[in-house]
Amino acid sequence: MQPPRDDLDPPKDDPFTLDQLKQFDGSDNSKPIYLSIKGTVFDVTRKSDVYGPGKSYNIFAGKDGSKGLGMSSLKPEDAIPDYSNLPENEKNVLNDWYLFFEKRYNIVGRVTDMPTSVSNPANL
Repeated sequence: MQPPRDDLDPPKDDPFTLDQLKQFDGSDNSKPIYLSIKGTVFDVTRKSDVYGPGKSYNIFAGKDGSKGLGMSSLKPEDAIPDYSNLPENEKNVLNDWYLFFEKRYNIVGRVTDMPTSVSNPANL
């Protein structure tokens, strides 16, 4: 596991729709690789060996795959933004992933069109 970083940029709040996020899946080398967790967009480009095309975690690139992260699943059908029906233990796993990313990757924005079931994290 990679250690936390102390050279991260201040978080940005640039708006992304889920559709716009798809452009950052690693398929275009001229663009960074982004993924979103609970609506927060992280730049994971520096780990293209993990998130790039054909790599183990590319399933999460260019999308919000919060549910799959919480489930510890690499199935495409699980890599969706609606994590509202996860049991408490899997929501805890998702929160652990969020904290992991927050300490290691730059936050570049937020998803503006998350499903209504998860658009207010305080209710989850």
